[in-house]
Amino acid sequence: MMDRNQAKRVGFVVSSRGKRLAIITLAGLIWIQPVLSLGPLSAPSGSVYAAASPVVKLGEEMITSGAKLIHYQYAVNRSGSTVKVLADVIQVDLTNPYIKLDVMTGKGGQVTTRQSVQGMAKETGAVAGVNADFFNVNGQGVPMGASVSDGTMITSPSDLQGMYAFAVSKSGTPTIDEYTFDGSIRAQDGTTFPLAGINKEAYRTEPDKGYSHVNALYIYTSAWKSPDRPKDSSTTPTEVLVQNNVVQQISPGAAIPGEVPEGAYILRAHGTAATYITSHLAVGQRVDANYQLRSVTTGNTLDPNAQAMMVGGHTLLVSNGKASSFTRSTSSISGSSPVARTAVGYSKDGHTAYIITAQKNDNSSGMKLSELQGFMTSIGVWKGLDLDGGGSTTMVNRPLAETEVGLTSDTSNGGTTQRLVASGLGVYSEAPQGTLKGLKVSGSSSLLIGQEATYKLKGYDTYYNPVDASGIQASWKSSNGSLVWTGQSFKAAKPGTAEITAVSGSAKTSMKVNVLGGADLSSLTASTQSLPLTAGTSSNISVTAQLKNGSSVKVPAEALKWEFIGFSGSVKDGTLTVQSVKPGVQTGYAIARYDGFSTMIVLSQAGQQAWENFENVSYPVAFTGLPAEAKGTAQVVQGTGDHASSKVLQLNYDLTGGTGNKYAYAQINGTTGKSVPANPTSMSIDVLGDSSLNWARAEFDVNGKSVYVDLARQVDWTGWKNLNIDLTSSGLGSSAKLKRLYLVNLADGQDERALTGSVAFDNIQFSVPSLVGSANTKSTTVVMTVGQKTISAGGKKIAVDVAPIVKGDVTYVPIRYVVDYFGGQANWDGASQRITVLRGGTLIDLTLGSKDIIINGKRKQVEVSPIMINNRTLVPLRLVSEQLGIAVKWEQKTKSITLQS
Repeated sequence: MMDRNQAKRVGFVVSSRGKRLAIITLAGLIWIQPVLSLGPLSAPSGSVYAAASPVVKLGEEMITSGAKLIHYQYAVNRSGSTVKVLADVIQVDLTNPYIKLDVMTGKGGQVTTRQSVQGMAKETGAVAGVNADFFNVNGQGVPMGASVSDGTMITSPSDLQGMYAFAVSKSGTPTIDEYTFDGSIRAQDGTTFPLAGINKEAYRTEPDKGYSHVNALYIYTSAWKSPDRPKDSSTTPTEVLVQNNVVQQISPGAAIPGEVPEGAYILRAHGTAATYITSHLAVGQRVDANYQLRSVTTGNTLDPNAQAMMVGGHTLLVSNGKASSFTRSTSSISGSSPVARTAVGYSKDGHTAYIITAQKNDNSSGMKLSELQGFMTSIGVWKGLDLDGGGSTTMVNRPLAETEVGLTSDTSNGGTTQRLVASGLGVYSEAPQGTLKGLKVSGSSSLLIGQEATYKLKGYDTYYNPVDASGIQASWKSSNGSLVWTGQSFKAAKPGTAEITAVSGSAKTSMKVNVLGGADLSSLTASTQSLPLTAGTSSNISVTAQLKNGSSVKVPAEALKWEFIGFSGSVKDGTLTVQSVKPGVQTGYAIARYDGFSTMIVLSQAGQQAWENFENVSYPVAFTGLPAEAKGTAQVVQGTGDHASSKVLQLNYDLTGGTGNKYAYAQINGTTGKSVPANPTSMSIDVLGDSSLNWARAEFDVNGKSVYVDLARQVDWTGWKNLNIDLTSSGLGSSAKLKRLYLVNLADGQDERALTGSVAFDNIQFSVPSLVGSANTKSTTVVMTVGQKTISAGGKKIAVDVAPIVKGDVTYVPIRYVVDYFGGQANWDGASQRITVLRGGTLIDLTLGSKDIIINGKRKQVEVSPIMINNRTLVPLRLVSEQLGIAVKWEQKTKSITLQS
């Protein structure tokens, strides 16, 4: 970083044309003469090679001297259709003296710890990084393969077949090969005993499926954090503490307590190895350890001391510029399924390393391994291997002129959620401080209406590393009214894209900012879904928008417009207050809109109903599982943590047996289940998580039919957490029973989720505003006939001004008469061409000509859009049936429609 004294000196910048450009400093104002191109470095979109290439470069940006980030789109063929997926590649110039690659290991550089890739990068100062080696998610968090940092072996390769590793020598030469560990110790009496590895947890060897530590001798260094060396080694150990090649302590038949001291190592011996230790080593005697790696493919040895870095991986993917045969089975890593992927490779001349991630998120569907092979060869990879993928796949990079790394793209875990992993591959800059090369505007590239944001000028030097630009004074402006300059910050005023520009003397730079409108949202959720309908009720309300790109953001209070139905109310400083309730009203609605996108809070006398707290359970609770090998228990026990003073339903599971999708059920009241309140709109449940990444669900019985509800797509937390589940689209009705709470471990990506663990449930409540909300619904029968302007309502014929019609294969009915006779209301907004339908606990926004509808704050796409005839809105008949809870019967012969509720 450049300090302020340095910033006051006259420096020089070398332009792309080789001219020396003076930077003149005067009273904190910097001019760059002539004006440089100060925006982020990016290449125009275009094909990487020929126009027919399935690979399209979307853009690139410099990370630091010797490393750049390139964004790609890759077209693949699946079932006869072209699918475009996204990939990010960090391209590293291995000949650049200012760049290096290194392994990142857990927390504090120690195995048996886990950390997010972003956390490891921040801790070690990496400017970019990805997750690296595979690890047992149910184990201690140890890389399966070899890892070397600056000549020091952190872990040795496991005795597994077909597992390749990526290394870069201290001279900058990359290699990808399969290695075995070759080592031994020599006692003072001259005898030797083979070493089985360094810093390894217990595992089954291949191909014999033996226990890794039986009759084996391992070294554990201070890079091993856990006091268990390792857990579940299956045999009784003898341990030896060695420091400066001298035996300090021998512990026959027992582990030495505590962690390995810094600068020392522990020999852990089992069986025949333990016998050797007690026969040939003594305290005070010298012992030497020697080891190396040996190539399985060539038989040559590789000295770890000569390697700058090494990370382990899985199968070989590319060899000699072509897709290679897989070197081990890929079924356990979902090789034939499109998932998020991480890979690494290098060019034919060995000068370039490629660090690759294939995105799986809302914008991309991931890659099969065969597709990843095709992509890698298309961008110039000569030899490459697969790193850990799926939920582990994470790439981070430091944007130009910034000081912190951030996610390059959303993860497959959902948005910005990152898995804690055992190791990563980091990119590091070792460049000296350079002179100022350019400036950029730093700040959020997207805002919600009403948000205020401060933007800063940031600088980068000749090595593309950040420099202090705080002394530069600039004036700011916006290109249009979507953003308004307040004198200190920009405020988002209306949807659209604006360019903000900073000018300092004759230098200027700009960036585009998108002010998001309702069209950019996928959902809008209030922090509270139901409240008591009582004068004086007051509650803090926050509203969160989920964007189409998967990210979530809190909506500024001033960006929301509120509408109150059935009561008078106000929202001030985020607090909703019921001022008075209209006479005779039993259900009220508070509707919040962001740029027309709506969500709703239902107010009723009922509110939430407590359903089960497990304090006095009088019905049976039992464990069931699938497949037959699934084991576990389900029982009511005393709680822990925040629930230590109450009883909870605990579900313990062991899904290690069997194959395919696996299920662990806590079955409630035998096969019958327990009745829940009628017409619930939401469910609240406390769940004790175990970070297993398994799928948590609930199964309801509705008149003999199972209805499944997601509690959490991934149990990615430890400890108690309250979950609120929207039930409005579940169709539970008035006679639902909760049968089972359960976990699912899917076969696809099963290696990424825990097969054993324990979760618990407590304090189950249901919101039931529709019980009282039925006051604004009616039970009746309405018969309409296509083409006729009369309807029968409750047995009476009534003239109407628009008839149902059939258009294509779709039957349309006038929504106004539906809500008139079944209860509810429909309101038309001519400016937005939107009709809002409100019935019971359901709020629907429909827009003419649009197949997007908003149901209780969630965007949903339907097959056909509403239409208008004679100033009346007609909606698809299926929408009435599915969303408004009205039964529909179609009589083909008479073309009559019977609606019943």
